[in-house]
Order: sequence, then C-alpha cells, then structure tokens
Amino acid sequence: MNITVAIVEDNLDIKQALEEIINRADGFELVCSCESGEDALVTLPIFEPNVVLMDIHLGGVDGIHVVKTLKPLCPEMMFMMCTVYEENEKIFEALNAGASGYIIKKTTPVNLLSAIKELYDGGAPMSSQIARKVVMAFQQKPEGITNGSLDILTKRELEILEMLANGMVYKEISDKLFISSETVRKHVYNIYDKLHVGNRVEAVNKYFGR
Repeated sequence: MNITVAIVEDNLDIKQALEEIINRADGFELVCSCESGEDALVTLPIFEPNVVLMDIHLGGVDGIHVVKTLKPLCPEMMFMMCTVYEENEKIFEALNAGASGYIIKKTTPVNLLSAIKELYDGGAPMSSQIARKVVMAFQQKPEGITNGSLDILTKRELEILEMLANGMVYKEISDKLFISSETVRKHVYNIYDKLHVGNRVEAVNKYFGR
C-alpha cells in the first residue's frame, strides 16, 4: 500500500519540486497540495494523508498553527515540518504543536523519501542539523546517563540511544555499528516501547533524565 502524502508550501517552485519527488517515487502517492495554511485547514481533513510535508512560514495562518489545530482532530495524520529555518524556538514550537519530524528543505530527494517512510513507520526523522540542535537543548546534564529507567535497555539499545542523543540519524548509526538501517529501526522501536515514549525527542529527554 502506498504512503499517502500531502504538501503544504506557499513557494510555487519548492512545491512543484516536492510534488515531482513524490510523484516519481514508488510506494508514495501525492493526494493533495496546499498553498496556504487556510487551505490546509480545510483540505487535509478531507484527504486524510498519512504524512504531511508542512512549511512553517506561510502567509497568513502558519504551519505550526495548522499542526496544532489539526493534530487533535486527525491524530493519525503525521506532520513533518519541511523548512529552511533551523531556529531553536521554531523547532520546539513545531514539535510541541504535534509535529513528529523536522527536516530542512535542502534535504536530498532520497533522504526526504527515507524520512517520510521513517515517519510512517513510527520514527521521528530529523535532519542531522535539527537533531543536534534538539540535543544541545538537553545537554545541561554533565554526567550523562543517570536515569534509572534506562536500566531496562539492553547494551545495544543503550548504545543506540546514546547515538540518537548525540544527534546521529539511522544511516549514521547503521554505518557505525555495521548493521542495517532496518535493524536500527527495530532497536529504536524497542527503546520507545521500553521507555514509554513516542519519538526521538522524548527518548533523548529520558536519556538526559528530564
């Protein structure tokens, strides 16, 4: 079954480029594109895509407001912020609104599709630049892991969680540990399950004992 995707982007050139990436990829189906937040608020609940590529800085209603409004109404819909901006404030505002992924627009087509698939499969994809900003916000605890709740993790799971906390993405972890990305993904799912968290941000939060 194809992963259904929607795009919310007010820059016509970027919107068309994203549409072309999705339309040319096997296993993905573009169900709608919106050029404004106002349009997205009306259109997305009708099509109910699996994944929404959401720009932040839209004219009028911004992308964060769209996510905050629609996530409670459409809890199965997954939002990935797709933006040129890397400001810490916007990152956490988007994640708090209900976004589950955050990538920058210069992400390559291959990595974009991989991020959509990862999000659909239950992950929380972030560009490495974004992930490192998230990590930096938590790195106020100098002694590393002291949270007793992490004792339930296996040695390999703890190793992978530490790499996630250092901002590494699945591909970097798989290369470093000489295992497949799918194996990394399965370990991450186990980590989420054992720690009772739903995404990378919450897992990193647990890592730093927050």
